[in-house]
Amino acid sequence: MKLLIISDAPILFKNKENVAYAPYVKEMNIWMKYATSTTYVCPTRYDRSLLTKAFDRQDFEIKSVRRLEFHSLFSAIFSFLSIPYQLIVLCFAFAKADHIHLRCPGNLALLASMAQILFPSKRKTVKYAGNFDPQAPQPIAYRWQKKLLSNTFLTKNIKVLVYGDWPNQTKNIQAFFTASYSRNQIQPVANRNWNGPYKAVFVGTMGANKRPLEVFELIKELRANGMAISLDYYGDGPLKAVIENRVKAAGLEDHISLHGNVDNSIVTQAYKKAHFSFLLSKSEGWPKAVAEAMFWGCIPVASKVSCVPWMLGIATSNFQLPTSNADKQTYPLGLGKALDASSSDSRERLQNKETYPLGLGKGFDVSSSDSRERLQNKETNPSGLGKVLDATQRGVLINDISQAGTLVEEYLKQPEFLQQMSQAAAAWSQQYTLDDFEREIVLLLKETDPIKAPKK
Repeated sequence: MKLLIISDAPILFKNKENVAYAPYVKEMNIWMKYATSTTYVCPTRYDRSLLTKAFDRQDFEIKSVRRLEFHSLFSAIFSFLSIPYQLIVLCFAFAKADHIHLRCPGNLALLASMAQILFPSKRKTVKYAGNFDPQAPQPIAYRWQKKLLSNTFLTKNIKVLVYGDWPNQTKNIQAFFTASYSRNQIQPVANRNWNGPYKAVFVGTMGANKRPLEVFELIKELRANGMAISLDYYGDGPLKAVIENRVKAAGLEDHISLHGNVDNSIVTQAYKKAHFSFLLSKSEGWPKAVAEAMFWGCIPVASKVSCVPWMLGIATSNFQLPTSNADKQTYPLGLGKALDASSSDSRERLQNKETYPLGLGKGFDVSSSDSRERLQNKETNPSGLGKVLDATQRGVLINDISQAGTLVEEYLKQPEFLQQMSQAAAAWSQQYTLDDFEREIVLLLKETDPIKAPKK
């Protein structure tokens, strides 16, 4: 199978290897594992700091294109002039591919979303990594991409993988998930002293969208109110120097540390020791900083964007799952009224749970009623431990940042509840593993071509 990947994410050549943004590489390694050949259409230059990682496979082809940017008159002129050439590159690449995989949203992705209309018979998948909430304010280019990809007349033979099962979507749209850790990394949740002192982390790009300045002000406020809490920043970006200056000005060098971009293993150890992970983003898709923190029992404190409320077990989430029937509500595991291990029916149902630990079965296709039922089962009982954990909140949701300090202080007064929340967070997040993620990717690719054995 010839796999074509179109992405605004740049691939760089460093130390005689092709490298890219580390989390992106981690996922692309899985997609490429099951292709006979892979071609990327993407930029190959990037002038900002980037946490990079080398691809496991280096035997892929790169069709280099200019990064389309419209932030200034100069860049806009050059970008417009390069569009005809980029359309030609895309069309030739589409014609040769067996499976086309788009990474959205982005300017190159918008161009590819238009070009793919000319190839209705080609099998296509789209990873929409942004916020797919129809009500969320977004740039016009993002809205165009969502409309084009959702339109069943213009866009055919496609599955658009989005975070959240949003209402009133077309058959092109399919709810999906992502993962950072494998099943063999699951460990018992570390014991934490929920009476303080508290450790907090911020993990992500230190840019305006992630609101790292607001996190600094929140920690500063909590400490001013007598809360013994420290903060470690992991990540780089344009606001890092600003925060460093504010930390010094506030005399908080002993309590707030900035580590920059570090290896994922260091971040993992930070999650294991931290009580809270702060992410007050303006916009997200599936925020890995939330899911990763939860995996280790670190309670996320996050803003109400995209599917975050659903991730945190908050009933006010905009992530709406289809209504289940009475049996699904009464028996959240989907195992029915009686689970008698001596009966063949019960043994078969238990076997299904062992074979497909997510409870999603062979295909994660929310366009089918069967998959919707399976997904509803997981929402009702995400951990398989009964209704108690589902009823337990898995994080702190911030609706109004100006009130975040007051809200966090109220939670800090309830150490037993925080312990329960930590356990529930881990139980929920540990169901979404790389093993299950890879299996779903294999199923998506299998619809195009019989899966070959992965290359070593």
